[in-house]
Amino acid sequence: MNDFVSRLAAIVGPAGLVSGAALAGRPPGFGQHNLDADVLVRPADTAQVSAVLRLCHADGRPVVTQGGLTGLVDGAASRPGDLILSTERLNAIEAVDPLALAMTVGAGAILQTVQEEAERHGLFYPVDLGARASCTIGGTIATNAGGMRVLRYGMTREAVLGLEAVLADGTVLSNLSSVIKNNTGYDLKHLFVGSEGTLGVVTRATLRLRPLPTTRQTALVAVPSFAALAGLLNHMLAASGGSLASFEALWPSFYAYMCRHTNPGAPPLALGQAYYAVIEALGSDEAPDRVRFEAGLERALGLGLVTDAVIAKSDDERRRLWRIRDDTMLLERDYKAMVNFDVSLPIGRMEDYVADITRQLAARFPRHDFFVFGHLGDGNLHFELCGEPLPRPEIETVERIVYDRLGEVGGSVSAEHGIGLEKKPYLSRSRGVPEIAAMRAIRRALDPKGILNPGKLFD
Repeated sequence: MNDFVSRLAAIVGPAGLVSGAALAGRPPGFGQHNLDADVLVRPADTAQVSAVLRLCHADGRPVVTQGGLTGLVDGAASRPGDLILSTERLNAIEAVDPLALAMTVGAGAILQTVQEEAERHGLFYPVDLGARASCTIGGTIATNAGGMRVLRYGMTREAVLGLEAVLADGTVLSNLSSVIKNNTGYDLKHLFVGSEGTLGVVTRATLRLRPLPTTRQTALVAVPSFAALAGLLNHMLAASGGSLASFEALWPSFYAYMCRHTNPGAPPLALGQAYYAVIEALGSDEAPDRVRFEAGLERALGLGLVTDAVIAKSDDERRRLWRIRDDTMLLERDYKAMVNFDVSLPIGRMEDYVADITRQLAARFPRHDFFVFGHLGDGNLHFELCGEPLPRPEIETVERIVYDRLGEVGGSVSAEHGIGLEKKPYLSRSRGVPEIAAMRAIRRALDPKGILNPGKLFD
């Protein structure tokens, strides 16, 4: 081991190596519970990543890549004997091309930093998550992160124009082209988007930017039924003229809890409605954008799709409305433990599915609170079971309640968080045997020794 560490130090230098007591003292990230490892390296560039992986490949050393540690499925968990490869020093904003609407960044660049840099150039990087201040671009690529604006702009996959990744044996695949159309055989970058560090280490990416929206129309609405909620989504998609970016559905218990903490004593809309939604359109011409948005909501009121609404008239009001949906860390503060889920399913199956699992969880865990919210426009719901810590067998009971019906309704056990370790036993609920076999074959081809993030996705 000492010889191995010495060879690592020769590659990354003293600033790039953490081991022993210094490594043991590093705090775990949000949702990460087992971060044991023998050594952590912090390469400064792609050449160092390549050299580290060549050494690990020759030595048969497992490698776990870590970014901002904001994941929720133990996708970056490590064990004794592992080497952690941190991307924190690969954080450069290398270039912004306003004509090509593209930005090239290191995998360790923080999402919020990328968003702010784009805005300095009058541009917009639309992928947006609650963990924007700490998650990394490499992490969002590894999990194909979604977030609040998938409805209009798509997931991270749609935002990646080019990619550089290092394979397990140190081979560097680099195509950082900014062109949108490149129909020259297999599009290899898509292999790495959503691969959770099991096929290679993403080191750099060229991201697709958009023109910066200059207007935002934001509303919180109360909705009388799930049928009306689904109808409102389609109505506002048509009424917004293509500008609708977010449609966040809030079940009433989640809305009531969040209002108690974000708007104590004065919820923007009365409690007790069937559903609520935060709706936002992004545009570029204030007066017509506002007229179109408000006219769409007025027609929705007339159609019975909405029973009440409040429209933000300032940035401060907009932030207050979004806090009701976005500030879910309040749950972490108030409850001793949470079991969280991130699933997707057809909108037409949601009402019955949520009602079914709510009944089962209430019967089995009557002292726990259960919250539902999510990105309705792309079929993505988040569930939080909150209360006293549960032993592992009880957590598995919760997981079976949530996941067992997803296969029947054509859903996915993971909409945007990935599989990691936590969802690995349930992958077959969403993927058939031939699909999993094909994934295994790709993994063996690119990492024949199985050193990259071993044990994640599947054994």
